[in-house]
Amino acid sequence: MITIKTKEDIAILREGGKRHAQILEALRKMVRSGISAEDLDREAYRLILENGDKPAFLNYKPRGEKGPFPASLCVSVNDEVVHGIPYAHKILKEGDIVTLDLGLIHKGLITDAAISVPVGKVSAELAKLIAVTEEALKAGIKEAKGGKRVGDVGVAIERLAIANGYSVVEELSGHGVGYEVHEHPNIPNFGEAGKGETLRPGMVVAIEPIFNLGQRHVILDSDGYTYRTKDGSPSAHFEHTVLITKGSPEIFTKF
Repeated sequence: MITIKTKEDIAILREGGKRHAQILEALRKMVRSGISAEDLDREAYRLILENGDKPAFLNYKPRGEKGPFPASLCVSVNDEVVHGIPYAHKILKEGDIVTLDLGLIHKGLITDAAISVPVGKVSAELAKLIAVTEEALKAGIKEAKGGKRVGDVGVAIERLAIANGYSVVEELSGHGVGYEVHEHPNIPNFGEAGKGETLRPGMVVAIEPIFNLGQRHVILDSDGYTYRTKDGSPSAHFEHTVLITKGSPEIFTKF
């Protein structure tokens, strides 16, 4: 069911989004060679609680999963596409690309955002992958206006992938958010202009392009959460929580 948020909901999500962005920016600054994924998760948890909020991902159990997610922050490195568990033995090293994906509950309402970050100096190839994926997020958000369709968002994202020789992960998509971590509608990173669900003012959605340097196919690790590229190629992922309006969309989690 697609939900329309009230003015009161929107005020809470706007406030939560600002807190969310501040935490992600603090985590971005922590990224360096030698730090563990667990260190980043621990700091995310501390910062969330310090503001009186709650982590949306910790103990969240998506439909079909055998157990709850064990952390506050998803930390996905190199060929890990999404939902990487922040193990203590997952140590970042120079030249890696790492995605930090965070969910925040502020006064009962949820925002969702992610950034891909270079660890130290990365190759030109990886730097471009990061930059183009972030640009695709901007392109998708630009199309997210009342009266537009989900396909308009998807095709804007897909065009940048195709133009730069990247593949789009088709099994994973953006989604509605706010009352739940995942709400309708799904917002794929590909599609056809003018097709799909109509975007209506008051909807709140998470738009999240995911581009692979190699082939689009992904596999699920034995931990039940971490998706990797099947061919071992690097992947990048950016995400914002966005309010659909009659005009330009409002980005709640803008950095």
